[in-house]
Amino acid sequence: MNTKILKTLDFSAILHKCAHHAATSLGKERLEKLLPSGDFEEVKQRLKATDEAVNVNRLKGSAPFGGIRDVSSSVHRARIGGTLNPAELFDVANTIYGGRRLKRFLETVQEEYATPLLLALAEGIGEMKTTEDRIKLCIDDNAQVMDSASPELARIRQELRSSETRARDRLEQMVRTPSIQKMLQDNLVTIRNDRYVIPVKQEYRSHFGGMIHDQSASGATLFMEPEAVVQLNNRVRELKLKEIAEIEKILQILTAFVAEVADELLGSLDVLAELDFIFARAGLAHEMKATLPILNDRGFIKIKRGRHPLIMADKVVPLDIELGNRYTTIIVTGPNTGGKTVSLKTVGLLSLMAMSGLFVPAEEGSQLCVFDAIYADIGDEQSIEQNLSTFSSHMSNIIRILKDMTPKSLVLLDELGAGTDPAEGSALAISLLEYIHKMGCRIVATTHYSELKAYAYDRQGIINASMEFDIQSLSPTYRLLVGVPGRSNAFAIAERLGLAKSIIDHARGQVTEEDKRVEAMIATLEENRLITEAERLTAEQLRREAEELRTSFAAQQQRFEEQRDKLFEKAEREAQDAISKARREADEIITELRRMQREEAIGIKDHHLSDAKRKLDQAVPELRSKKAVARSAAKKPDKLGPGDEVMVVHLRQKGQIVEIVNDHEATIQLGSMKMKAQLADLELIKSAAAKDAGAQKQHRVAASLKRTRDENARMELDLRGANLEDAIIEVDRFLDESYLANFGNVFIIHGKGTGVLRTGISEFLRKHKHVKSYRIGNYNEGGTGVTVAELN
Repeated sequence: MNTKILKTLDFSAILHKCAHHAATSLGKERLEKLLPSGDFEEVKQRLKATDEAVNVNRLKGSAPFGGIRDVSSSVHRARIGGTLNPAELFDVANTIYGGRRLKRFLETVQEEYATPLLLALAEGIGEMKTTEDRIKLCIDDNAQVMDSASPELARIRQELRSSETRARDRLEQMVRTPSIQKMLQDNLVTIRNDRYVIPVKQEYRSHFGGMIHDQSASGATLFMEPEAVVQLNNRVRELKLKEIAEIEKILQILTAFVAEVADELLGSLDVLAELDFIFARAGLAHEMKATLPILNDRGFIKIKRGRHPLIMADKVVPLDIELGNRYTTIIVTGPNTGGKTVSLKTVGLLSLMAMSGLFVPAEEGSQLCVFDAIYADIGDEQSIEQNLSTFSSHMSNIIRILKDMTPKSLVLLDELGAGTDPAEGSALAISLLEYIHKMGCRIVATTHYSELKAYAYDRQGIINASMEFDIQSLSPTYRLLVGVPGRSNAFAIAERLGLAKSIIDHARGQVTEEDKRVEAMIATLEENRLITEAERLTAEQLRREAEELRTSFAAQQQRFEEQRDKLFEKAEREAQDAISKARREADEIITELRRMQREEAIGIKDHHLSDAKRKLDQAVPELRSKKAVARSAAKKPDKLGPGDEVMVVHLRQKGQIVEIVNDHEATIQLGSMKMKAQLADLELIKSAAAKDAGAQKQHRVAASLKRTRDENARMELDLRGANLEDAIIEVDRFLDESYLANFGNVFIIHGKGTGVLRTGISEFLRKHKHVKSYRIGNYNEGGTGVTVAELN
């Protein structure tokens, strides 16, 4: 990707914003090198990784990158035999720990949410816990070598502390001696050149043996090492040198441990850089409230309420634009400061962001293409040093674009043909657009030339657009209106600003009739657009209200069903309790009767008792399910026979009886399927005899028809939302009516959708006896959503 294009479209500013979300210098460095890719699969992987990181942040919070440093230079130095200092070793240990902690975090996320790309990257982070433990056993949190680093270091430091204590104690005894105190500038012990000294007045220097290590700025105070502590200070110095040597030895050993895992550590750093890079992209997506774009490689762009990411959210005007489907070139006209250039840059910048694996600030469902390159000529690049005018500068840039572009490129041209004679500039602009359009590139161009409005009006694949302007407030709204060319609005603005009406009328007289017609056409289009926009808003409001009512009704229905089920359950429980109670009472009665028979010798026979018990059982009502209740309430036919049209109650499907199998079953034809059903589960819709009588009546009526035009016949049939089977029946009826009405052409509206309805209707028209030919509708007839049939 040409770096000049990245600068023109402010891509570097996006990377700068993204760098604020990088947790390490590793991620920031990788962001600085980020370039858009023209490889479709690579871009898909980038966006998928960003999407995974966005979901991780949403579900688990920010990923832990604490402690991770760029220690690559330290690792390289360790590998070639250099010795790392304690701070460098401490950073290495923290980086190893931070990488392992990040790896565990991503593994934990995987248990709840699938992040295959991030997990695959995390597998490349080395454990290296042994190296980390060795370093942390020797170096503390202040990056200092600890006494426990080695037994020798512990012994040296113990002796060193004892020697320092003896030297200090000896000097403090001298400082506390009254005869010596009068010779001292201050009663304290201090250090100069790593040796303990006392501050002696200049005039008493001869009273102390030893060495002078320093003096005050005025020369009145000398920092002397008395001869009595020279040996002690020498011992302290000797021990410090031994300490330094032992520390150096320890550092060399630890550096050797780092060198052993150098390759693994460098590999881990590369993975950590990539992960920080990915999570920085996710952070930018959250900041901009950006969404994952749908990618394609067929040159199609559909931006829904896209926002330029460098304009404040409370000031930016969302952009809606579609390019690459019905039209591949958009020509934007309108006054200066109307937002044309911002719209141009928004399209280019959002495309670059998507190609870089970044989410885009637009609504969900926005689609962007992976272009092989994006070319832009935006702004005044006039160069005094090169002696180039504005026009020459633009043309030089455009010539370079023409040399490099391909059919898979996006070309953005601002103020095309500007900077020269209007007649020649507009002609050149039309010629350039025609050439680039035929090449197959996707183009968005802005211009002031009115000639380009007419050019775009009657060219296939090219469409006008404009920036909306509010005449009442004399200010632009910064909204892009695709399909409506821009108006100059010069006369209206001048009149509202107070220019004399006579001057304005004279100016209007200078405008050619052709220009007036163009302006009138634009005004009509603008008026129609406003009406359509108002109707769209009304329809949207009605749709929302209908959706709310549907949701409310669904909730009420659910509550009703739940309440109904509870009542059924309660009634069944009560009925069951009543039945159980009745049975218990019956058993008690029979038991009592048997007892009476035995005790009182009443002549009650056993079979009489059994009959009574059976009658009691038969009197118990059966509890039926709701479905059984519904079926029992259904209409039952007196007699069914072959050919009858019936409703299969439990399936709620219409069918026709093929044959009666027995007294309880029948074979039913349901569409293309045959099945057996219980006669009790069938409802008669129309008997075979009634259908035959209706058919004979219809035949008699049809025999008397003449082919005359019906005043109520329609030339179009709207089938949107119908299934194919019902649609074919309606089309057949519609063609018969249209044929009798002497229509030449009829329009069948089926919508675009998945294409199933259009394909099925076309196949039916191909075989229909009344259809001479058929075709897809033209652009002004509804396009692929309409089929036009010519009748015999």
